Amino acid sequence: MANPPAIELVPGVFRIPTVGSWQVNSYAFVDDDGSVTLVDTGLRSAPPKLVAGLAAMGKRPADVTRIVLTHAHPDHAGGAAEMERRTGAPIAVHTDDVRYAESGTSPSPDRSSLAGRLFERFAPGGSWTPFTVTDHLTDGQVLPVGGGLRVVATPGHSPGHISLLHEPGRLLVTGDAIFNVLGVRLSPKPLCSDYRMTQRTAQRLGELEYAVAAFTHGPEITENPREALRGYLRKTVGRATPD
Repeated sequence: MANPPAIELVPGVFRIPTVGSWQVNSYAFVDDDGSVTLVDTGLRSAPPKLVAGLAAMGKRPADVTRIVLTHAHPDHAGGAAEMERRTGAPIAVHTDDVRYAESGTSPSPDRSSLAGRLFERFAPGGSWTPFTVTDHLTDGQVLPVGGGLRVVATPGHSPGHISLLHEPGRLLVTGDAIFNVLGVRLSPKPLCSDYRMTQRTAQRLGELEYAVAAFTHGPEITENPREALRGYLRKTVGRATPD
């Protein structure tokens, strides 16, 4: 059975799978005026699937007026230059990832472990077509998207990694701060620029309020997602999140 090109999670918010049924996900937020904000652009090969996802929503590339990237890695920024060309939309990235986005190269992995050093040597981070970042995002900034899309800085997976909280829809996009692949988990250490920071900043996601947790890697959680994330963080990081 073919995967649907777009899945509506809450009114006006869609998940667009670009690899498999959920292995790599982008998101689309539709405003009342019909404009679309695209979150993440997948690998270089993703733009046709993004366009198909938009079509399934009754939208065209011209309807995309903003592109937001959770971070500068090739499975999230790889399609950005092509989607910028197709849509004409400006691209927004956290200020600490701008230099990577605009150079088309990933930040260096965490070298505090042998796995990280080997990963850097034998499996260097991928690259993508560089693009210009128009909007430099900061922690706590609220974007005028769907009634308010809050930037939650969760650095560690990359220096400028962000998650996004859509308070009107009570939906959290975790980015790669937390995966939902074979269960809820942190990103593997070799994929992070600073794993200890990833452990610390992921705690922020247990402190927020939401009814749907949406992942850039993995299917969404719609039943008690906050409790699932808090329980995992307590057990794995060894520090209870505040009540």
